Amino acid sequence: MQSLLSGFAPIWVLTAVGYLVARTGLLGEQAEAVLGRFVFHVAMPAALFTMLAGARLDAFANTAMLAFAAGTVLATGLGFLAGRRLFHRRPADRAISGMAAGYVNSANLGIPVAVQVLGDASFVAQILLFQVLLVSPVILALLDAGTGRGRGAGTAGRMLMLPVRNPIIMASALGALVSAAGLGVPTALARPVELLGAAAVPTALITLGMSLHGRGAPVPGGRAEVGVAVVLKTLVQPLTALAVGGLLLDLPRHQLLAVVLCSALPTAQNAFVYAREYGLSTAVARDSVLSSTLVSMGTLSLVYAALGPTH
Repeated sequence: MQSLLSGFAPIWVLTAVGYLVARTGLLGEQAEAVLGRFVFHVAMPAALFTMLAGARLDAFANTAMLAFAAGTVLATGLGFLAGRRLFHRRPADRAISGMAAGYVNSANLGIPVAVQVLGDASFVAQILLFQVLLVSPVILALLDAGTGRGRGAGTAGRMLMLPVRNPIIMASALGALVSAAGLGVPTALARPVELLGAAAVPTALITLGMSLHGRGAPVPGGRAEVGVAVVLKTLVQPLTALAVGGLLLDLPRHQLLAVVLCSALPTAQNAFVYAREYGLSTAVARDSVLSSTLVSMGTLSLVYAALGPTH
């Protein structure tokens, strides 16, 4: 529990700082919007480029990742369907609902939890690759189509130009190309990009905290939608990974623990960042991040108690 608390502490502290900044008006009325754009257009692309440029792209091609992917696909798909069938959301909002239900906080929470519980973060690195290279482009394509960005061309043209128009996909693609080509990034360039990337997570959390101050009118059905997302994220996703990894793939105990533990991680703040950038309501994404983070403290402890090395 102490290890889990040490991983969760930065999330709560930085979110509280953001709330206090907004409450005091320290940075002005436009601070939340400006910081959100900074994260999406500058800091997060820098972080993704740095991570992918130094990664092995074949790292996530293994059996354990199949179990994790199964949980991600099911939870994300059910979140998307719930947004459509139960809550009658627009297509772009459904993409955020799906992301809130299945996109795990693998970076700022997954890494410390994995180091403390599993002893290393190698599987979390594979999850980062999977989410950045496969899940994020799909979510961003749905958001782009649902909000009608780039209407000047046809639908096919907009999809083809998405990597060029979206800084996150562009940075990820460049990082993947650098890694695949075996190129080294010069230190004079790598260091400033790394520094920019280091600002992504804390700035996103502060922006998340700022959004808690002066909430607008609640979204109709918002609480129920958040409840569905949290159940899918903290229960359905890890249970699916457990069933696929344990029953179908017969993973060794240590691999099964890694898969289920990482599947039980809460919703990443990326869902909030994407919703804000695309001009959508951030209430469901914001509350899903906060609620799933709180609930996951219990579910992560249960996963370790059930599958930990003492068993």
